[in-house]
Amino acid sequence: MINTAPPAEPEEDVTDVPEESVSQEPTDPGNSDDETLPTQKPSDSPAAEYCGPTRGVYRATSKGGNKHKGVGPTLSNYNNTSRTAESRFESEMTGEVGVAVSAGLKVSASAMVAEIEGTYNVDLSMKITAKMGVSVRVDTPPRKTTNAKFGVFRLKNTGKSYTQYSNCSTSEKKTITSYSPIKVGWYLWES
Repeated sequence: MINTAPPAEPEEDVTDVPEESVSQEPTDPGNSDDETLPTQKPSDSPAAEYCGPTRGVYRATSKGGNKHKGVGPTLSNYNNTSRTAESRFESEMTGEVGVAVSAGLKVSASAMVAEIEGTYNVDLSMKITAKMGVSVRVDTPPRKTTNAKFGVFRLKNTGKSYTQYSNCSTSEKKTITSYSPIKVGWYLWES
């Protein structure tokens, strides 16, 4: 499919999750109010309900579309003829694209991705490598430019994340936006 505009950048303030921390529970040192809520077990207070150990929670709420994250430069070909011409593009770089997430996630990135997969029955990855040397051919109409960007399509998702304490109370539910790799491919558009 040929698009009419280049791939859109994320509108949200998201950060790529470093590979070494995708399975780690996040720490939130600036949010000390989480520790002030009670975490007593029923034996500590007979009337208190017990929901298990304090833990982070993530719930997927809204699946967005696939958004493209490019690897390498945008390639372009202008057809300066009166007939349709074939354009051929080949990826010039190898690069990895991983998960990106907005601030406030209370679970590991891998736990969040697992929740999204289960909720929407999709197969996602923590990271995908887009490799150099992959080519695509496309028809370019007369007096038009075909543009091509190679990279990784990521699924946009919105969800809620919070801490559930042992006494069943919860922290404020924060809206989290994430982008999780789903497949490698070309994003094409004409101008």
